[in-house]
Formats: sequence, structure tokens, C-alpha cells
Amino acid sequence: MNGRAIGAGLLTTAALVALGALPASAAESLPAAPTPEQAASAPQTLDTLSRFFARDGALARSAAAPRVEGGSVPVRILSPDFVAGKTGAPVARVEFRASRAVASDGQKASLWTVKQPGGWQVVNIATGDDEIRYAEQGGRVLPGGLVFREPQIDAWYVQKGAKVLPLDEDAVRAVGKNGTSLAAYRERVAEAYGDKLPGSVYAKKGAAGGYGPQAAAQAPAPAPRAAAAEAEPAVSVASAAAGAGALLVIGLAGTVLIRRRSGAGEA
Repeated sequence: MNGRAIGAGLLTTAALVALGALPASAAESLPAAPTPEQAASAPQTLDTLSRFFARDGALARSAAAPRVEGGSVPVRILSPDFVAGKTGAPVARVEFRASRAVASDGQKASLWTVKQPGGWQVVNIATGDDEIRYAEQGGRVLPGGLVFREPQIDAWYVQKGAKVLPLDEDAVRAVGKNGTSLAAYRERVAEAYGDKLPGSVYAKKGAAGGYGPQAAAQAPAPAPRAAAAEAEPAVSVASAAAGAGALLVIGLAGTVLIRRRSGAGEA
């Protein structure tokens, strides 16, 4: 668990933000590459990481020396098709790939890459390395399983066959420390989100918790843990609520989306 505080009400059903709905200009400044790994380790990306790791004077930008460790991992998010009970729908779908970046002082960040017409591009930098860490943990807990996130409650799971096991405290609260069956899990999410799927009255109203981008834009974002770019110009909200983190556009040498996670425990 990364220690994000998710209160009752709107944020407990925070909207999924579809990466395809983000402004195209948000990723224009970072280079496209044939693979996610090449995009993550490109010189311009590393320069942006140096600025990111140097936020709030944590260390000098020239001393950040960011490096990308290991390969990228697919990041899967609870699928609305699964919630709706569509035949053959997997529990989650891949939304992006994530790579772990590390600074000289041990700070970690997750680089999100998506496939664009010109190749893979980094579209977001998130503090901490949840995406990679839970992928690794899931492989140990249930080898060969599918690791995914239920963003509405910021819970991480691993699923294989008929078994769904929790990977963090939020998931334990949802399904118990011993996990649950895939059928029982679908019943739970269908009850929680079945009336908030794309095309529903709830989603059309633009209410937080629906799966559509309009709902995401309407959801309030909690205060970030730290001001990741106070020293940088042109910081503005691009879209609210990616799970429990705020999506911000940060004006660096170029523009890249920064999701700053709230709370502690992001080692």
C-alpha cells in the first residue's frame, strides 16, 4: 500500500483516466522510440527526470543522475467489460507500460509509456514505483498471474485462473487477506461499479466514479504529497483523479504529465 488517503464519497470511486483522452500536446516534447525502454532512457527523458527528482531542492538537478532500471512492465486496470459481465472479458486490460527510474539519492519514479503513431512515448511521471513493485510482488505471490489495479479504491491484486489475491492493504480490506474467487470478485465490482460504466446515466452526468473521460475531468483531486514542480513555470491541472493522484501538466524544457502520489510509503 502506498499510503494514499482516499476518503468516503466521490474519491472512493475515483474515475479511471483513459490515457487516450489526455491532450495530445502533453507528450509532444518527449521523443518517441521503438520500445518503451528506449523512450524511458532517452536523453531528453532523463533530463526531465533530473528536474523531477530535484523538485523542492531535494538535490541539485546536476546531481540527480537518474537511471532507468530493468525493463518495462504492462500496467493493467480493472476492465469495465469485466465489471459488465461480458463473456470472455479479462479482469483487467493493459493501459500503459511502466519503467522504474531511480535518482542518485534513492528517489524512485515510474515512467508511463504509451504507443503513439510515431512510437512509444513517456506521457507521465509518477512518484514512487508502485506499478513495477506490485508487478514484481505479484510474480512472487502467484507466479504467472495477472497483476492489476482497481483504481477506484487504489487496490492492487494478482489473478490466476479462479483465484484473486490481494497485494496491498486496500485489496485486503476489499477481499480479505486470503483473497477470493474470480466469480466473487466480479460480483463485488459489479455491485460497486455496475451503474457507473460507460454509457450509464451516472457516467453521462459526468459524475466522479464513472469510467469515461468526462467523469475523470469532473472528479476532485486530493492535495498532492509534495509540490513536485514549484520551481518550474506553467503548472496547471490537466485532468483530475487518476486513482488517488493528481494529473498535472508541468512546464519543463518541454511538457510532460506528472502524477504526484499522496501520502507516505512510496519507497
